[in-house]
Amino acid sequence: MLKADDFERFRTILLKVESRIRGDYEHLTDEALENFGDSRSPQHLAELGTDAYEREFSLRFAESDQHVLEEIYEALKRIDDGTYGLCEDCLAAGKSKSRSIIPKTRLKEIPYTRHCVSCEREREARSA
Repeated sequence: MLKADDFERFRTILLKVESRIRGDYEHLTDEALENFGDSRSPQHLAELGTDAYEREFSLRFAESDQHVLEEIYEALKRIDDGTYGLCEDCLAAGKSKSRSIIPKTRLKEIPYTRHCVSCEREREARSA
């Protein structure tokens, strides 16, 4: 189980990641919107296609960043309610808290994760 100082350490990590991603997200959405409203008109159809591709590319990255931000906010809520570091799928399957612990090594790599490696693999296999 995580200790009180672990919760605070992971809260700090999550807030740093949130700040970085929020900056990236704002930059990407601003860039996509600027390009969309750009007054220059492409001379060729190829330029029009390139502009559309770049706009779509920026928006897809922004969408991915938005998803990660939502996961970070949920992880911060789990820290507040004391369930951070516990696998949601293991708990839903009826495992005890002590058997639902997400290893610290995984939390260090993906601090906003909701699932242990085993459950994440099962989820990926089901969605494939």
